Amino acid sequence: MNSNLLFDFSVNKEENSIHVTRDFAANLSLVWDAWTKPEILDLWWAPKPYKTETKSMDFTEGGAWIFGMVSPENEVHWCRVDYRKIEPQKFYSGLDGFCDEDGVLNMEFPRSLWNNEFTAKGENTSVNITLKYESLEDLEKIIGFGFKEGFTMAMENLDQYIEAKFNLRNELKKDRSPRVCTYLNFPGNTEEAFKFYQSVFKTEFSGKGIQRFGDIPADGNHPPVAEVIKKMILHIELPITGNHVLMGTDAPKEMGFNLTSGNNMHIALEPETREEAKRIFDELSEGGTVTMPLEDMFFGAYFGEFRDKYGINWMINYTND
Repeated sequence: MNSNLLFDFSVNKEENSIHVTRDFAANLSLVWDAWTKPEILDLWWAPKPYKTETKSMDFTEGGAWIFGMVSPENEVHWCRVDYRKIEPQKFYSGLDGFCDEDGVLNMEFPRSLWNNEFTAKGENTSVNITLKYESLEDLEKIIGFGFKEGFTMAMENLDQYIEAKFNLRNELKKDRSPRVCTYLNFPGNTEEAFKFYQSVFKTEFSGKGIQRFGDIPADGNHPPVAEVIKKMILHIELPITGNHVLMGTDAPKEMGFNLTSGNNMHIALEPETREEAKRIFDELSEGGTVTMPLEDMFFGAYFGEFRDKYGINWMINYTND
């Protein structure tokens, strides 16, 4: 864990509660996504050596997240979170507990009421968490299960995920030279497609080559990754002709994506300045649909996505200092 990031953990037995404040080295939008999107939660939520596998998630008030905590021996402990209140990029609350594979709660175990508040803190984001229990007995049982140790490891998993994404982006983009790329999404066969393109254009992959979800991070301390996506492609770049670059990633249905011909390809622009990135984004997106606002991202870029008024998908990316 980055020692400069705040981590405060306390227990209040009079109020049957646990209080945690944790900072992350990423902007508010990205930290919110990491806590609310199943494809990212599956990468970090479980403490090692467990991994998380989402069965279903409906992140709405009244919706639920059903997921398994999978041991190295493939023993699955099923859990359920029932969402109560959601204020996008500000706050959400949910009542969690153990359940069976169908989401039927096991009332022999205590449930935790999570109240999570997200606050921008300069370039970082602070998450303030309060967990409440019905009784002191329930609180002490959760503490006895090793909650503090497990939750600390999960927070470190998220740190590693953020750091790995940031390092990957810096590794692949070394300078400020503007360029135009094409970004492709595949339902799980990115590697097959890019090896085909490589055979045609007779070029080599940029950076370290093929980057997989299971490689996060490369130092061997990567957070748990669901087996179904471990060998899938996180990011790949291939120079083709005329100094053009193809980029790609896997976005399969197991991660909640629904790709169709037309929505799986973006024109990716990398302007020379931040000001030019904003100008192009604002003017090109006018009359269209913004799918990701132009913001500072955890991987070290000023980034946004939109579909223009003619139905063409665009990415705007400026690498920060």
